Amino acid sequence: MTIVVTGATGPLGRHVVESLLARGVPADQILATGRAVEKIQDLGVRAQRADYNSPEELKRAFDGAEKVLFVSSSEAGRRIAQHTNVVEAATAAGVGLLLYTSIANAGTSDLILAGEHQATEELIKGSGLPYAFLRNSWYYENYDFRGAVQNGVYGAAGNGRISAAARADYAEAAAAAVVRGAGRVYELGGPGFTLAELAAEIAKISGTEVTYTDLAPEKYQEFLLSVGLPEPAAVVLSDADRGAAQGALEVDPADMRDLLGRPAKPVADAIRAALA
Repeated sequence: MTIVVTGATGPLGRHVVESLLARGVPADQILATGRAVEKIQDLGVRAQRADYNSPEELKRAFDGAEKVLFVSSSEAGRRIAQHTNVVEAATAAGVGLLLYTSIANAGTSDLILAGEHQATEELIKGSGLPYAFLRNSWYYENYDFRGAVQNGVYGAAGNGRISAAARADYAEAAAAAVVRGAGRVYELGGPGFTLAELAAEIAKISGTEVTYTDLAPEKYQEFLLSVGLPEPAAVVLSDADRGAAQGALEVDPADMRDLLGRPAKPVADAIRAALA
């Protein structure tokens, strides 16, 4: 049996490989792929170059694979072409299960970020392959907790709840789904918080007054530009908060708890680690 993890040279994919090993999957049954394979030689599993832009590399990597964990490309705006290469290679190889890291509520979301994920889900459904979708909500790592102590929390999410979780928990959940091997849709995230609750938690842990300033989405975009974010990032992040205000990043934590066998780690743990 071979389990292929794509994008294993990135932080999420690497965590997935480590989680598979921790779950007892033999190292010789794991093939970690990516562009910079020298980054994963230390993991003790088989490693092979497979660039999403190279159909031939993907076909070689997927040959004989029983399961493929397909970590979505980090190159927003180029994902559809790259993801098409991955799905076509997996289809040609006849993989037994294709698991894809998507976005929360992809079936209904109107977030800018959701568009390429929705297109990829449709590609996978049309492939005829057995599949599972791992629809990840927001990441704790998206927040600058240290900066918030100095400057407060700014956003446009209103009272919307954001079911964020740690990258390591998303990776562990993905590894559990791979081992379980069930073809289904998982909506993944933690219990969640509003940005006002996040500011209060940062204040409690830091011992510093931290407030949340809620802005209109267009004003939040202007704020992000003013602190140096590139325009594409500012557009996407302000739109994410706009959607979060309407529930786009809120999910039931049950799927995450089921896969982990425990609740997702609370945001307080991430704040403490960032401020240590």
